[in-house]
Amino acid sequence: MPDTNTFALTWDADGTRYYHTGVSRGVIYPMGDNNAYGAGVAWNGLTSVEESPDGADVTDLWADNMKYASFRSAENYKGTINAYMYPPEFDACNGYASPVSGMKLGQQRRKVFGFCYRTELGSDTNPEAGYIIHVVYGCTVSPSSVTHDTINDNPDAAELSWDFESTPAAVQNITGVKQVSSIELNSIELGSTKMAAVEAALYGSSSVDAALPTPDQLYALIQ
Repeated sequence: MPDTNTFALTWDADGTRYYHTGVSRGVIYPMGDNNAYGAGVAWNGLTSVEESPDGADVTDLWADNMKYASFRSAENYKGTINAYMYPPEFDACNGYASPVSGMKLGQQRRKVFGFCYRTELGSDTNPEAGYIIHVVYGCTVSPSSVTHDTINDNPDAAELSWDFESTPAAVQNITGVKQVSSIELNSIELGSTKMAAVEAALYGSSSVDAALPTPDQLYALIQ
């Protein structure tokens, strides 16, 4: 075995072996009729968020009997949200209309929404090293199947699931980037003061509603 002490790089140093775990603090921001995101609402019962983007397919150009260049198509951000329950404000995003309290009509227009959620960052020396807040824009969900099982001697709660796709949000004041569907905010790198400003905007306070900042507004909070 070679002596790794002679290398410029170091692998697996104490405190650098990070991992992701958990999902919590889900918030949904339904879009109103004015094409602006409304006040955020806590999403209780969130069990997982699966990110499964596609696109970015490669196209090769050939000339002079050789590969001349390669370029990739735009990426499409999408995924799946799983939960035991969802807030009433999600009904309109899920294709329901409620003309009176307690009555829901299905197969209606599905509202656009944004959402955010938090995952934990642990390390080999600290299982609570930090966290990441994930912010997603321009989502719509597809109809999904739901199975209602009989109560038996092995009871379990039904888990709901929605596939979503995103239309990216515009970016104007961040140099060198295109429109964006998802943003990650890392507490270890940003620090407590900047993360507190982000959380105050996303989660609200006793005097201010929770709101979904634009990518430019988020950038301004953490510069």
